[in-house]
Amino acid sequence: MFCFLPSESGAAENLYTALSPEWGGHLRFRGNVTWQAEDSLYQPVGTGAYYDASGEFRLKNKLFLGQWGVLETHYEAVLAGGDTRRKGRELAALSDGMLTGELQLTGVRPINDDRRFMDLTGVIDESDSYALYHRLDRLSLTLNPEWGNIRIGRQALTWGNGMLFNPMDLFNPFSPTDIVRDYKVGDDMVTAQFSVDSVGSFQFLYIPRRNPENSDVEWDSSALAGKLRFSGGTTEFDIAVGRNYENYVIGLGSAGYIGNAAWRADAVWTFLPAESDRTGYAAFVANLDYSWIWWQKNFYGVAELYYNGLGEDAYADALSDPDLTAALERGEIFALGKLYLAGQFNVELHPLFNFYLTAITNFRDPSGVLQPRCVWSVTENTEAILGGISVTADRIRNTADSGFPARIFPQHRATAFISG
Repeated sequence: MFCFLPSESGAAENLYTALSPEWGGHLRFRGNVTWQAEDSLYQPVGTGAYYDASGEFRLKNKLFLGQWGVLETHYEAVLAGGDTRRKGRELAALSDGMLTGELQLTGVRPINDDRRFMDLTGVIDESDSYALYHRLDRLSLTLNPEWGNIRIGRQALTWGNGMLFNPMDLFNPFSPTDIVRDYKVGDDMVTAQFSVDSVGSFQFLYIPRRNPENSDVEWDSSALAGKLRFSGGTTEFDIAVGRNYENYVIGLGSAGYIGNAAWRADAVWTFLPAESDRTGYAAFVANLDYSWIWWQKNFYGVAELYYNGLGEDAYADALSDPDLTAALERGEIFALGKLYLAGQFNVELHPLFNFYLTAITNFRDPSGVLQPRCVWSVTENTEAILGGISVTADRIRNTADSGFPARIFPQHRATAFISG
């Protein structure tokens, strides 16, 4: 038997009101049809059309703790499965686990917290064909002292000026082919930001990570970095220095304007550990974007050049490079080649209907990606996306791989996406 006193109920209600809670969220459904090439990674278990589907529920909450802090929480539950997962598990069994790392790149396994400081992911049910799991993707406390702010817990942070490729963003960057970018996967970290008098602003982060082999938090698995931002006239500059896993990283970035167009550029040098075959490698990205009006329609375009010093010219040998495969598995880079030209075009055919086209090509050969899609705002709170992706490979050189390798990534895919 429970007894609730009126005074206690009133106090709880007053506390709830004082916290000024904000609630939000979404429900998303996604369906994919993937046509695997005959020479893809999945050849031993059968190629052709793969059918996959997923559903995602996200519930968001913010609690305002007076003027001094904010507590933010995002809960998500995901049900995903289909032929790609089933075939992937068959392939892993056939290879005695040797292809597990490459299968992880295809996204056939659910998100896990093996490397994160907090294990906030739980698998509710799974089989060879599907996985149902839930997790906390955000759980952070933001403190607002007079000199700046501190955020502790699971959160997301983006550095760099890249639009499709972003070499300065080392912490869960988006893939250049991701069409939905409203939420990065959260990481457990401590961030702080404050102003530097007469200079600009400084941002600091620390990400304690675990070694998945022993579950211990280790320095060689963690990240520590700082970034200074300052401006000169209408041009902004970034200087970033840090350590990510065993690699020390230095980055320089800048952004400004040429007439009515905006330009951005980042250059990053990564120092590799002593046991590596190379001392380090460079990465560079530069882009230019512009918006205009034709025929009473809003247009937007961006062109981007990306250089990956860790890339290989011989794609068939790329996945035997331990530095490259480590960066691929950690999600730091997404391409095997060295030099890419990317572009994105958008036209607003109607205030509620937009058409996008993303193209990425490798300068070394004809390989690349073509990604058209349409976005329709069905209602005020419902959005539908219908699109596709086509990956082309250089068959002349008789390789199974392209800059976006066909043996890992599918040749063609159609996607239907509904979010509300």
